[in-house]
Amino acid sequence: MRRLGQKRKKRNSSVLITALLAGLLFAGTDICAAVQVVSKAPRGPKDPSIAEASSESPGTGLKEEKPDEKTDPFKSFLSLQEEAEKKKKKERPRTYLETLDLSQLDLIATIIDRKGNWAMVRDAKGVGHVIRKGTRIGTNEGIVQEINEGALVIREKHTDFLGKVTVRNVVKKMTTDR
Repeated sequence: MRRLGQKRKKRNSSVLITALLAGLLFAGTDICAAVQVVSKAPRGPKDPSIAEASSESPGTGLKEEKPDEKTDPFKSFLSLQEEAEKKKKKERPRTYLETLDLSQLDLIATIIDRKGNWAMVRDAKGVGHVIRKGTRIGTNEGIVQEINEGALVIREKHTDFLGKVTVRNVVKKMTTDR
């Protein structure tokens, strides 16, 4: 009986030793993992007003996304590009002539002078407008380039379905219905 008890003690002690070794082995790997050095980016300025002014994350050169400015995952990327272009391009108030399409305007008179050429256009309501070189006109960001005798040259920007912007000259001739 004594031998049976001694065998159990040896067996229990060997199980205990293997459990301790296994515990040390696993604890050692956790310790090694905790000891790994992680390089950190340099800290930003301590002054919070400077930190708010700089929206770039230090060291990376990338913009940080603020919690309020989360992007909508269901929004089309094309609409996001259009919004970015609108923000980039500062909107100025449009004149009445910029709200009209060129097809709604008729050239009714031109004045050729040494000081500068002038023209008169009539809108669909019958109201006349005096214009000269550099006047913004039309819905496609048109600008009057030339005023000749009996004709008006307007440079417009047109965007095709791919988003490519082309510049075209549109000639508006004087109407003969008097």
